[in-house]
Amino acid sequence: MIRKFPQYLTQPFQVLWFEPDDLAIMTASFIFAQQFGGYFWLVMIVVPWAYSRFKRQYPRGFLRHILYFIGLAPMKGYPQFFERDFLE
Repeated sequence: MIRKFPQYLTQPFQVLWFEPDDLAIMTASFIFAQQFGGYFWLVMIVVPWAYSRFKRQYPRGFLRHILYFIGLAPMKGYPQFFERDFLE
């Protein structure tokens, strides 16, 4: 399988104008709206909007780093979070 790699490190992978974390939030909101209905249809619009506003305050990739910090998402090719010394 060939994965597209961005030309520049600051250029994230995007689908249309959405980054993967935006798409994940929108998809999760949509699934909850389909399952529970009612006010969740309003939540489906408000949560991605609020997340995008919150996201503007931080650099790109902060969500993955937060998930790594709390132990939910491993980063391959990097040392463990609690290692003090690292030799390349």
